[in-house]
Amino acid sequence: MSSQQEPVAEFTTVQAVFVRQRNCLLLRADMSPLYVDYYLHLMQHGQRNAECEDGVLKKLLAYFTLHLVSRPWQEYHAWTFNTCSPSPANYFVSGSSVDEEVVGRAFTEGVRETETNMLFAQNLMPNKDPQTSAITLGKGSVESWVESYYRQSEQRMARAFDLGNDRFALLTAQPGADHDWLEALTAEDVQNIDGTEQTKVLETRKFYFRCGCTVDKILPIIRSLRHNFADQLSEQGYVEASCPRCGATYKVTTEMLEGGDAPDTPPA
Repeated sequence: MSSQQEPVAEFTTVQAVFVRQRNCLLLRADMSPLYVDYYLHLMQHGQRNAECEDGVLKKLLAYFTLHLVSRPWQEYHAWTFNTCSPSPANYFVSGSSVDEEVVGRAFTEGVRETETNMLFAQNLMPNKDPQTSAITLGKGSVESWVESYYRQSEQRMARAFDLGNDRFALLTAQPGADHDWLEALTAEDVQNIDGTEQTKVLETRKFYFRCGCTVDKILPIIRSLRHNFADQLSEQGYVEASCPRCGATYKVTTEMLEGGDAPDTPPA
């Protein structure tokens, strides 16, 4: 047997599996490829999250990605968490199946302290007004946050499981679901579900950790606010602009603002 490890896939594949007789939808995936992209992004932009925030953000990225597959393809979703536990922080995750991407970041500076954890969820659908909900969460695990979101916003039961080794699962109740079975599930049950239940793979979707931001997309915003950066541009010849979705920082020079082409160089 070869001692070499299997190469990590280029993207994360999420399976949507219908559990027959239980009327539940199982979403499951190995998040390793997405996490590789996440850490490469942090390294490229000189970012680093503390251990606590890093662990929370990775779980949120996992369950959010699974949630996207439980929803229609054309929808775009975003979750913003304001937490006091396990630490004061803000977390933002967003993405869509159409773009095949999810992105997220953690904020620890300038965080408004609260007495409870809160989730602000937004759902954008073509040609419809955005749907927004604010949900009060307990101070428990990330899994309990996701289950609270489904109970309060989706109006149905869901169970979230960290299966270890970057593998995660989310089970959501469908009409006529066996709620007693769903409530009693354990992580071991979920790992062995193909051998104990009648299951059928309905579809698969693929995802990357990717934002899509570029300096060319940021330039129009900086141009519109140029007067706010006049002193900084005069003194050093550039300003640094950060993407609010992923935290990538770009150097925007005076020449670029005056209409020159953006350089083919990595972000700042």
